[in-house]
Amino acid sequence: MPLHIALYQPEIPANTGNIARTCAGTHTSLHLIRPLGFSTDDKMLKRAGLDYWAHVDIHYHDDLQAFIAHTEAQNGKVFLIETYSDVPFSEHDFSNQAQDIYFLFGRETTGLPDSVTATCPPENRLRLPMRPGQSSLNLSNAVAVSVFEAWRQSGFGL
Repeated sequence: MPLHIALYQPEIPANTGNIARTCAGTHTSLHLIRPLGFSTDDKMLKRAGLDYWAHVDIHYHDDLQAFIAHTEAQNGKVFLIETYSDVPFSEHDFSNQAQDIYFLFGRETTGLPDSVTATCPPENRLRLPMRPGQSSLNLSNAVAVSVFEAWRQSGFGL
């Protein structure tokens, strides 16, 4: 079960750099959906990613439609990771997924647009549980929690 992380119009270079490190350490592909809120030459991006960039399978998509076309061509399954779903992330069984899994995360400030959420089946919209009154986790933390739970369920790919 190959894992993929997709960031929809990420805004904070340090978050993307941290996510790249997680992807490198877990052999997870990283997909960046433009427009990006920073330059890929940004020193904060490179600093957060340290020397891991050479080990990241990174893909750039010009827009959301290009990303969706890519996932369809790969016969991938897209899961939205959001704060308002009724389905807790931990209740989904990723251990028997035959197809590639893409976790799509929204922008740090606004999340995913309603137009994107509306096109996704409810069972593919997953929520990371949090205490009442908390609106969201830091993006790089949410990615790490998601990747490691799916990776754990598949025996850490070992």
